[in-house]
Amino acid sequence: MNRLLTTLTATAMACLMLAAAASAQTRLTYSTFFPPANLQSQLAEEWCKEVEKRTGGKVVVEYYPGQTLTKAPQCYDGVVEGISDIGFSCLAYSRGRFPVMAAVDLPLGYKTAAQATATANAVHEKFKPAELDDVEVMYFHAHGPGLLFTVGKPVTSLEDMQGLKIRSTGNSAKLVAALGGTPVAKSMAENYQLLQKGVVDGSMHPIESNKSFKLGEVCKFGTDSFDVAYTTVFFIVMNKGKWNALDPDSQAAIRALNKEWAAKHAAAWDENDVAGRQFLLDQGGRIVQLTPEESARWVKAARPVLDGWVAEADGRGLDGKAILDYTLSTLK
Repeated sequence: MNRLLTTLTATAMACLMLAAAASAQTRLTYSTFFPPANLQSQLAEEWCKEVEKRTGGKVVVEYYPGQTLTKAPQCYDGVVEGISDIGFSCLAYSRGRFPVMAAVDLPLGYKTAAQATATANAVHEKFKPAELDDVEVMYFHAHGPGLLFTVGKPVTSLEDMQGLKIRSTGNSAKLVAALGGTPVAKSMAENYQLLQKGVVDGSMHPIESNKSFKLGEVCKFGTDSFDVAYTTVFFIVMNKGKWNALDPDSQAAIRALNKEWAAKHAAAWDENDVAGRQFLLDQGGRIVQLTPEESARWVKAARPVLDGWVAEADGRGLDGKAILDYTLSTLK
């Protein structure tokens, strides 16, 4: 009887200890629009697992890819409102809401995703914009250079751009207009059919999209217009209340992890750019180069896009020139 009582007591104690451990554990949800097979999504899922590992199991993150928790444009608000605890999407889906960070998306002449990612995080650290005060920023990353790709003919001059209909959105659409083309605002999901059916003559997109979206099957020419290349900034943010509820040791572990993961995402973007470029070439595509003189003409033509952003930022009470100058100096 005593042995049975001892066993029951030990079992009860073990159950209590497990219950106490479970109650001390914080469970968080993570939402993104990227599908599970995408490399960026896989990195996000690895981040979730690494959070649990580095916090010693105190923080567990449940991963929801492919818009299963919140749609891409609603991801940020979903974090603010607590629909998800963590969100990963791009700032450009909420145009006008993040004026300081929007400077990074301008056609400033990006060469790599690593450069764009470092610039995005540096701009946030420097200006700590109030536009992001309603969340706890984990980190940013950004895709590699957004360039021009065409179907029917190569584009090697501003004259070649005249009259071309180019699928583009946001800042890339402004760039197309500045270069003399006609922007057609359609999503990337529609891009393949638009190009295939001749609805548009080309597209502004990151190099990696030639493979990930199979655009290299329909685009026959790429223009290495790196001096006016743009990027798109992606955010990973956490609900502020959930972040503040974490213990200091867990917060410190996650902060250290964030710095590592921003670099991992950038490396993945750059790796995919190499694959995307090769995919275009493997389909029989061709890359054309701008001459230094022609590239200088493109930079001059694109300048009103930058000036327009400065004027808009100034109108919001920001120092647009200071933000743009810092962004450019960091990029270079």
